[in-house]
Amino acid sequence: MKQGRGAMKEQFCLRSIPGDLWQWIADAAHERRENINSLIISLLESARRNDGGSQGLYSDRPVIRPAASFTLPFSFIDLFAGIGGFRLGLQRLGGSCVYSCERDSYCAKTYAAWFGDSPIGDINDVNPADIPDHDILAAGFPCQPFSIAGVSKKRSLGQADGFDCQKQGNLFFKICDIVKVRRPPVLILENVKNLKSHDKRRTWPVIEGTLQELGYAVFHKIIDAADYVPQHRERIFIVCFDREMFGDAPPFQFPDKPLGDKPVFRSILEKNPSEKYTLTDHLWNYLQRYAEKHRAKGNGFGYGIADPCGVSRTLSARYYKDGSEILIAQGTKKNPRRLTIVEAARLMGFRDVVTSREDVPVSDTQAYKQFGNSVVPDVVEAVGRSVLQVMSSHLEKQGSVSLLKRKGDGKPSRKVTARS
Repeated sequence: MKQGRGAMKEQFCLRSIPGDLWQWIADAAHERRENINSLIISLLESARRNDGGSQGLYSDRPVIRPAASFTLPFSFIDLFAGIGGFRLGLQRLGGSCVYSCERDSYCAKTYAAWFGDSPIGDINDVNPADIPDHDILAAGFPCQPFSIAGVSKKRSLGQADGFDCQKQGNLFFKICDIVKVRRPPVLILENVKNLKSHDKRRTWPVIEGTLQELGYAVFHKIIDAADYVPQHRERIFIVCFDREMFGDAPPFQFPDKPLGDKPVFRSILEKNPSEKYTLTDHLWNYLQRYAEKHRAKGNGFGYGIADPCGVSRTLSARYYKDGSEILIAQGTKKNPRRLTIVEAARLMGFRDVVTSREDVPVSDTQAYKQFGNSVVPDVVEAVGRSVLQVMSSHLEKQGSVSLLKRKGDGKPSRKVTARS
């Protein structure tokens, strides 16, 4: 009898699950790096615990569809790499990182721990001729001179901002120096939403015009990461295609929102967080007084308690100071708490590389800064997939499996072979 039941269970798993549901299970298992049996068991256990009263374990996260069956091996460089948000997103698509650059030693330590190689230091010391040929240049160039908070701070100190900031603002032009020499077919850049409105809207036309003068067709869009992770985080993505290779109007479109429900905040929470993340009475009282003072003035400054069924505020690099922008309620008899480091990693989409606190090789203070400054890998992956569609389409039009290379002008060339 037991044998018969076992056979019946096996037949059910293999034959009775609808194809679209089976594909969802396979995709989810691949995304979480679990085998299918373990995933099915966890789903059933979750359903039993919920007793039908709520949705299943993984319904809190969107279904992110895998890439099309046609894939394109490609190389990329990772400038202003931080902790590798661009790298992680592009590697998910099969990309190979051939060069990385990051001057912050703490970020470089985390990057090396996760990816096995250490980035080159300050980009100002880089000779573009020493950078290998690559298909995609990826760069989240420094945003402080262009962000609302960064501009306010610099001006209050009497410092220059934007392109007048010699230390950081002109690093955009360092990217341009590299582009002039290496001529990558595609650029994917990221910055803060405020980039377009900075300096009475004078900064953005310079950036866009410079890229166009370099011979690139420029696309840009502000994307909210809340469609991919449970965090409201708007950033501008700038995608550029070499016009000599792709023409003046490459068929690029930014990705549609992923299918399925949006992720919700409770999906990233740990079950047993350390007590060290609970706010002290002194800090909690201070935050409440501060919020009340600003409420009396009619503005909304103050701490934020994250809605478990919604999305959080933007995780900032200053989160280590008091954690006030994203606090987690712990009932009426206990003070709220900060995000744990693992939760911060999940909130930013670094689930591939962070499964426990030991996976982050720096202090909590440095870790919060690193996550708060990072790009969300899930958004990079989605944008990158749309870029690859254009590259793949161009290959098909040429009737070739070796397309991404410069034509007869003595500039760097690189062959890329398509596979299916």
